[in-house]
Parts: sequence; C-alpha cells; structure tokens
Amino acid sequence: MPKTLGGQPVKYIILEDGSDATNAGKNARKLITEDKVDVVMGSNGVPSSLQIAQVAAETQTPYLCLTPIAVKPEQYKWTFSVPQPTELMMGAVAEHMKANGVKSVGFIGFSDGWGDLMYNATSSLGAKYGYKVVTNERYARADTSVTGQVLKIMAASPDAVVVGGSGTGGALPHVALVERGYKGRIYHNHGTVNAEFIKVGGKNVEGAIAPTGPLIVPEELPANHATKAVSLDFTKRYEAAFGAGTRNGFAGYSNDAVMLLGAAIPEAAKKAKPGTPEFRAALRDALENVKNVIGAHGVYSPTAANHNGLDERARVLVRVESGTWRLMK
Repeated sequence: MPKTLGGQPVKYIILEDGSDATNAGKNARKLITEDKVDVVMGSNGVPSSLQIAQVAAETQTPYLCLTPIAVKPEQYKWTFSVPQPTELMMGAVAEHMKANGVKSVGFIGFSDGWGDLMYNATSSLGAKYGYKVVTNERYARADTSVTGQVLKIMAASPDAVVVGGSGTGGALPHVALVERGYKGRIYHNHGTVNAEFIKVGGKNVEGAIAPTGPLIVPEELPANHATKAVSLDFTKRYEAAFGAGTRNGFAGYSNDAVMLLGAAIPEAAKKAKPGTPEFRAALRDALENVKNVIGAHGVYSPTAANHNGLDERARVLVRVESGTWRLMK
C-alpha cells in the first residue's frame, strides 16, 4: 500500500495477525521480495514477530515491531521494537511491590514467548527490589481452566502474584485466584490493559494492577507530562472512530511506529530513492538516529545500542477501579 510519509511515497506493510507465526514470516518475505516494500510493521504477537524479524534481517529491510521481543544479535540491526521493553514496564511493578513490602512472588503466565518475557523480566528484577519468585506456572492461551496451577500458587502462599498473560487471557488466572480466596495483590503487564480484560473478568478483577503506556489514561496525567497532549489527541481520534473505551496499547504502537517513520524518512530520502536497497539501508540508519519523537506511548530516542529509545516517561501504573482502568497516584 503506497503511503506518503515525510514527504516521500514510501511503501510499508502492517502485518496484524499474531496467531500464525509461519504465515507471518512467509507473508513478510513475499511483500518484501515481490512488492518491494521499504519497511514492514507488525505483528501483535511474539511468535509472529520473531519470524518477521528473521525475514527482515535476511532481506535487509527495516522492521518496526509492535510487540516487545528479544531478537538474535544478527537480527537486531534491522529490528526496531516500538513497545516499551518488558524490563522497563515490569520495573514499575517491582517498584510498587518493594514499596508495599512484597518479599515473595508467585508467577503464572502463558506457555509461550510472551510468558517467557514476563517471567524473565519479573525474576531478573527480584534481587534489586528485594523479592523472590517462588512459582513459575504456565498455561496455554486457549486453556479454559488453571485450577491446578492456581492451587500450586496458593500452596506457596506468595505475598503477591504476577500474571504473565495478555488481553482477555490474562483474566483467567486472576479470576481463579480470587475464587480460591487469594488475598494478596495481583499484578499484570501492559499486554493486559484493555476493556475486554475487564469485561471477561468482571468484579473479580477489581484491584488488578498493571503498567501501561500513558495513552490509556491521558485525561488523568499531570499537565506537564511529556506525552499528555499527543496521548490525549490520539485517544480522542481513535475512540471517535472505533467507539468509547476502545483505546488500547497496540493501536498506540502502530501510531508511534508511523511517527518514527515520519521523522526518519526525510533523512533517508537525502541519501537514496524509496523502493531501492539503498533507501532501506538509509532508512535503517535514520531510525537509529531520530531524537525526541513524542508518541502516544512515550518519547523515542533510539540509538545503535538501543533500538527502542524509551525511558520512564513511557510507563504509568493503572488499577481496575469500578470497572475501568484508572491511573494510580
């Protein structure tokens, strides 16, 4: 699909389907080799994104990934992850746990790459913030019961539980814990913060705590917050198109990826013409050097060593209160 960004007619493709990793890789390769796209964006699933990253590296095409992934060193050069790194987001959770005296943490998450990312981030922060992860329970995205896993967590009696699921799938263990009488805090991650999670969990997910990007609660941000104006504008336009309460992190990542491209393309166009290998290489270099791009999620300043470039301004803690996500103050 031809698009004009930064004053240039650039072809980019958004691959949204996160359910089929094999097809995502094949589709990316076809679009790059046959349609000669300049840049690829997507997907919203870790397995698919890992496959696209491999294809992007092999074809030397810039790839703006819409989910946090850990790529192989040889793939890093061409992959730019737009979402907040898991360590940055779960660091906010770790800080809250430390402030509230949490010493032991139960973990339950998806039995896939997303669950691994969440577990690794949660456990790696333990030494710094004074807690120990005492369980590592997993469940499949399609599971309808986690009774066995929850019983093991209850037996370990942790001070708090971290759920490494996403979307509506994150509600299953939370509901099961509440129904079993668990009284500790239950934390989630930025992949869980959407309206559907609350619809599925109902009253049982009241009090759920999670990190998220500022775009989820722009109305409640301080007036001097770096992204308030952009986050508020984005959510207003998005909900005008798709309905009240539809705001979500993944939509914001797509928005921010386009803003990064808009900042990088003028520089790349000075060196080569869109539709050429030289332009793709120049665009990759330009993405590595844009500064202070204010998106809906945060302020981006990527570098050669950090292809994300976000800092603490890209995260806030929210809690489910009376059936909606509210900023924790």
